[in-house]
Amino acid sequence: MTTASARRWRRRLPDTTTEAGAPTLARRLSRLDLTAMGVGTIVGAGIFVITGVAAAEKAGPAIVLSFALAGTVCVLVALCYSELAAMVPVSGSAYTYTYATLGEAPAFLVGWNLLLEFVIAGSAVAIGWSATTVSALDSLFGITVPHALVAGPAEGGVVNLPAVLIVAVVVAVLVGEVSFTARITKALVAVTIGVLVLVIAVGAPHVNVDNWTPFAPFGIGGIIGGAAIAFFAFLGFDVVAASAEEARNPRRDVPFAIIGTVLLATVLYALVSAVLTGMVPFATLNNSAPIATAFGAVRIGWIGDVIVIASIIALTKGLLLIVYAQVRLMFAMCRDRLLPFALAATGKRSTPVRLTVLLGALGAVIAGLLPIDIVVELVNIGALSAFAVVCVGVLVLRRVEPERERPFRTPLVPVVPLLALIGCILLATTLEALTWVRFGVWVLVGLAVYLGYGRKRSTLAEPRLGEGPARR
Repeated sequence: MTTASARRWRRRLPDTTTEAGAPTLARRLSRLDLTAMGVGTIVGAGIFVITGVAAAEKAGPAIVLSFALAGTVCVLVALCYSELAAMVPVSGSAYTYTYATLGEAPAFLVGWNLLLEFVIAGSAVAIGWSATTVSALDSLFGITVPHALVAGPAEGGVVNLPAVLIVAVVVAVLVGEVSFTARITKALVAVTIGVLVLVIAVGAPHVNVDNWTPFAPFGIGGIIGGAAIAFFAFLGFDVVAASAEEARNPRRDVPFAIIGTVLLATVLYALVSAVLTGMVPFATLNNSAPIATAFGAVRIGWIGDVIVIASIIALTKGLLLIVYAQVRLMFAMCRDRLLPFALAATGKRSTPVRLTVLLGALGAVIAGLLPIDIVVELVNIGALSAFAVVCVGVLVLRRVEPERERPFRTPLVPVVPLLALIGCILLATTLEALTWVRFGVWVLVGLAVYLGYGRKRSTLAEPRLGEGPARR
């Protein structure tokens, strides 16, 4: 496909993904940094927040199979991501990949949905951080935080103040250089892995196999529904993709980090969820701090306290990386002028300060006012829709530009992309009808924003006859 025809289609070619003179980000992240960021997001968010709700309401002890199913789908999606990430090594993740394969309008909607994913995911982790921290304050120091300050209006409170405060702390860290964020992440990842090993080692002797009966109380449908919720746990590989523009060797290191994080997460989640549902009846885990609940029930003393504290550290790290990813995504959309270009401005440390503060404030409002169950399903539907488009994008680009260089090639095309697409659709069909309604409203708003603002101001907008360049 020629440059002229791609422009008429409003498709940005893989080797022309940024406008000349537009803001860019410094390449400071190594392979270890990228892998740590992916692992840090995956093992910090899902297991400490989602396991209990998914087990209690969807799958029961068969949540182990739910994680395995979600992990399998994510491995297939990750293989598709890796091909496009190596070809288009700039910020924006699935948004940028879609721009290079399907064109501007689909790319905007993918980016719009990913914004929903990241903003809501950050809010969900902040809610889990709040619940775990409040529980720790009560169990360790006898400090009881008033309910009005740890729950939003829907749960009988006023505002989830701890959730708001931790978002503010994360924003303060992210306005610094990305290398500073990477150093913090690597240190906290070591703590997180240690926590999960400790959960497995200390919890295993307290497993009562009777708690695994019935193993699948909600049937096959429950396992698939649990996988749709558990899917939230694997969003860390999308954070790696969002880091591509800041990677030193993105064509080699980004695919390695994407695939490695998903495989590691699948194993860890299956083991941890098996231990938790074996320690206590799965119905008792129906809250946003399931590990604290399980270890509190078996009264294991100081080891349980250590795990609770380490869980707080892991959630902090997960939140840090999710907010980082959402900022890089919106940075790419603003730089392409589909959203206000002024927001893409970078400061002295080569970080988009304005976007960091803006998105942090939005996440704090959501975390402070909404309950976790609504938050989680909105995350998953946004992610599944974006992932499905990436799978289609691999097939399209293989067809229209088969000779283009691919540093990493998705194996067994078209089988792998098609299986990944089917998996995304299957998981999406299990989400609540109200979630689809909310998602539909979000998409309609996105269409209105694109048609009313982004399409006319895009860097690929064609000037009308007699007019100057497209408005910026």
